[in-house]
Formats: sequence, C-alpha cells, structure tokens
Amino acid sequence: MHDLVIRGGTVVDGTGSPAREADVAIDGGTVVEVGALAGERSRRSIDAEGMLVTPGWVDIHTHYDGQATWDEVLAPSAWHGVTTLVMGNCGVGFAPARPDRQDWLIGLMEGVEDIPGTALSEGIQWEWETFPQYLDALEHRRWTVDVGTQVPHGAVRAYVMGERGAGNEAATPDDIASMRAIVKESVAAGALGFSTSRTIAHRAIDGEPVPGTFAAEDELFGIGSALRELGTGIFELAPAGSAGEDVDDPGKEIDWMRRLSTAIERPVTFAMLQVDPYPDLWADLLRISLAAVEEGADLRPQVAGRPTGLLAGFHTSYCLFDQVPAYTAVKGRNLVPEQLCDALSDPAVRRSIVEWRPSDEFTAQSMGKAYEKTFPLGTPPDYEPGPERSLASLAAARGCHPLELAYDEMMANGGTGLLYIPILNYSSGDLEPTREMLLHPRGALGLADGGAHVGIICDASMPTFMLTHWTRDRTRGDLLPLEWVVKKQTHDTARMYGLSDRGTLQAGMLGDVNVIDYEHLQLGTPAVVADLPAGGRRLLQDAAGYSCTIKRGEVTFSHGVDTGCRPGRLLRGAR
Repeated sequence: MHDLVIRGGTVVDGTGSPAREADVAIDGGTVVEVGALAGERSRRSIDAEGMLVTPGWVDIHTHYDGQATWDEVLAPSAWHGVTTLVMGNCGVGFAPARPDRQDWLIGLMEGVEDIPGTALSEGIQWEWETFPQYLDALEHRRWTVDVGTQVPHGAVRAYVMGERGAGNEAATPDDIASMRAIVKESVAAGALGFSTSRTIAHRAIDGEPVPGTFAAEDELFGIGSALRELGTGIFELAPAGSAGEDVDDPGKEIDWMRRLSTAIERPVTFAMLQVDPYPDLWADLLRISLAAVEEGADLRPQVAGRPTGLLAGFHTSYCLFDQVPAYTAVKGRNLVPEQLCDALSDPAVRRSIVEWRPSDEFTAQSMGKAYEKTFPLGTPPDYEPGPERSLASLAAARGCHPLELAYDEMMANGGTGLLYIPILNYSSGDLEPTREMLLHPRGALGLADGGAHVGIICDASMPTFMLTHWTRDRTRGDLLPLEWVVKKQTHDTARMYGLSDRGTLQAGMLGDVNVIDYEHLQLGTPAVVADLPAGGRRLLQDAAGYSCTIKRGEVTFSHGVDTGCRPGRLLRGAR
C-alpha cells in the first residue's frame, strides 16, 4: 500500500531521458518506484492521464531572506512549481547581524533588491545575531518549499568591520581572518555557500555600494579558503560589469574567478547577462569561462531564461510618465489605486499628460529610445516581442504619439495595464543570445530573483516560462527540447548546489513533483497587490495549468489553490 501513486502521466524524469508514460509511487515523502503500477494499491491516487509529470523545480537564485521569516507560502515562486529554492544571493541578507546593524541591513536589502524597507522592518522578528542562530530560527519554520541559503558578504563584512566594512574600506589580515571564521562556521552549520557582489549597480538605500564591491583578492581568496577546508559550499557572485556598467577589462573578472575556483577547489557561479553597451561581450566571456574549465576550474555562468524586464504602470515603482509634470502632480497626491484611476480617467488630465513634450534635446532623445524599447506586455504576457510591437512602431501604425498609446495601455483593466521594458538580455531584439547562453555546456539556469525587485520586476515565473515559451510557444526562433529544459531546472540546478537527493523522479529521490496540464499551461498577467507587512506593495504573477504541486509526497497546491500543507523545511548543507 503506497502513500501516493500518480497514475498514467507522461513522465519527464529530469535525467534528460525521453518522456514516457508511467506511474510514480511515493512513500514516506520519497519516490519508491516509477513504472507500470496499475496493480499496486495506494492510500491516495492522482489521475495524471494527459498530464506532464516532472520533478519539482529547483530555483537557485532568490531573495526571500526576510520574507522566509514571516511567510509560509513564498509566492510567487511557489505558484510556479518551485519546490526548492536558494536565497542569500548577491552578497545581501540578514545574518550575521549585530542589534545596531539591523536597520542598516534592511536598508541594504531595500536598496539592492527593491524590497520595501517598511515591510522588512515590520515582518522580520529578529531572533538571531550569528548566522547559525539565523539557521536555527529558520529551522522552526515550515513552508510550501524547501529553503536553502548562503552566507552574504555584505552582512559578514559589516559584522566584522563595522563602518569600515559598510564603507568598503580595505580589509586587514585580521578582518579577513575573522570573516573567514564566520563563513566557515556558517557553512559548517548548513549554509550552502557564500555570496558577494561586485557590480556598482547594487547599492544600499543610502546610495553606497554593497560592502565587498571593491574587495581585494586577498579578502575574496581568504574567505573562499573556508569552503576549501570544509570541502563543501559554492561561491556565488554578481561580477563587475554584469549590469552593463563600464569595466576596464571584463576578462579580468573571469581570470580571478578561475584562479579562485582552482585555489579553493569549489564551484564559482556568477551572473551572465547580455548588456546593451557591450551586446557581444557575453559570448566572449562564455568562451573564456569554458577555457578556464578546460584548465581545471569549476566555473558556472548563471544565465536567465528570458530578459530582465521592467514592468511599468501607474502602480509600479517606475512609470514612463515619471518625467511628466502633470503626471507627477497627480501621483504626488498619494491617492489610493481607485482614486488614482478615477483621476487619470479625466480627459483633461489625460491631455495634460500625453501632450507633454520634453524641452531639451537630451530628454527628447532618451524618450525616443524608450519608445523603441518599450512594449505593451499583453495578455498572455509576451516576453519576446518583435520591433513591430514597440510603442514607437504601434503608435506610428495608428497615427498617434507613443505617449497616447502608453497611457491607454496602462489604463486598461481599471488602470492596471503594464508596459514591458527588457533592459538585459535583449540587445538584439530577440532571445537568440539567451538561447545560446542556455545551451552553453556550463550554463546554470538562475537569476529569476524571486522575492526581489518587487515593485518593478516579476521574473519568479521564469520556471513556467521555460516550458511555455521555450518548449511550446516560441515563434521567433527555434524551440528547446522539453526533456532538456526540465533537466536544466531540476537535476542540474540541484546538483550544482550539492542537493543530490532531489531533481529527478527516480527511486530514492525526494517526492517533489509537478503534475502539469502542459497543453494549457499559461502565465498569468502580473498585478500589483498590497499584501506585504505594513501594507507593502509587490508585483505577483500566477499561472494556470499546474494541476498540482507535490512536496515530499504532500500536495501543496491543487489547480493553483494553496492546500495549507507545509512540508517544506530548511536545508542544512549539501546532501
């Protein structure tokens, strides 16, 4: 008598093997058999005929570090079939934390990851000072997903060096020894690795770069040596230049990462994106990183499955009309959403906004470029729009100004319409570079940023997009094999973080499963909701087509509805 049998589905097991019709049996939260099980009894059965049956998605790049302390669901990632997530990325997090540094850490996360500081201040109940104590606090919580975390450089540096660390002063040998000891203690207690950031785009709410942005090699290698001594853990970072800022020689970043990985004998994973100022640089960096691997380094470029795109509307952090005086006057009245919609529905207000024209040439040119790079998001959302769908092209075809078109698009559905501005991974106007990055033999799928940039980006839906767009719907280029995409975001992401007990549907593996109505799987339209602590607002995006998501043999979501089951736990270290 099995606890659960998922019967008659098309199993894509995460190993890369061809899809096949099979049943999946789970006992005690673990897969025990995959095959023809028609004659075997079970306490519960799920009819998966006509459905896709896959492992649960393993998302390695999220920022739920604060949210995990108050939220059991961890949406929107959990809504998209994610059953395991890793947070503590990019050098920011909330441990270790001296009592007098708690507000500063909140400001750091607010600035870098665009999470409302008021929500963090109200939501986080500080039950820790050290990183092991933070893990102990998480240990007592239960979620819909398993949660792993990394120890963040910014918090460690500030804990050890105080204002000197926060101000990015050079670390002394004693500072480095203390930071190394903290990282070693943290990884030994269960952190999955160490993270840092070197891009100047990552700044605290006060405008200061993240602590560690300019860390010298002795600091980075000294901290990294803790991973070597323990023989476990990954070194994660956002490298210099990853957000498009000028750097003297981007190849130098690959060089020190190559030497670091070789020295500490551990994997180094780093953000890899196409940036507009250097649209072909990604190809060079991937080539250099592959050469480093051939020389013995373990480098894992972390790539995204779609453009990093800003969402712009009347209720998001950024709006195309933010430079228009008539619009800022209305927005400055701090109206509730319904009142703002009523005010913007006034024809006179509309005219005062859409008839605005910049008075200086620089702003005029900037707005002109913005019209060419901004697209109506659409329903369902279109994340690979052609140039004919830009505001500039659509307005020309309709004989109106782009601002008029933008206004009407954002006023749709009661003023909740959204525009889409792909700012990374879209220099060529399509996803061919992204496809090549995904196919890179060392490329790791990540950068969905669940829990972060909540007022302007909603990319936590990327696991669902990988199936809908890349295996089924894409029309502007070639598709990717379904079995390959499933393996990419289950087996491959799990193994990169040493989580060898999940990511495939095989006997002995964790009973994490998605049952998917593949034909009807569809992304929803993002929407701004005020459900964070202190009334904080965030963008959320759901999906239709997940028949159920199963965590450790328990159904956590059924047809998109939270069942109330909370089998998710803290992950302490690789397994």
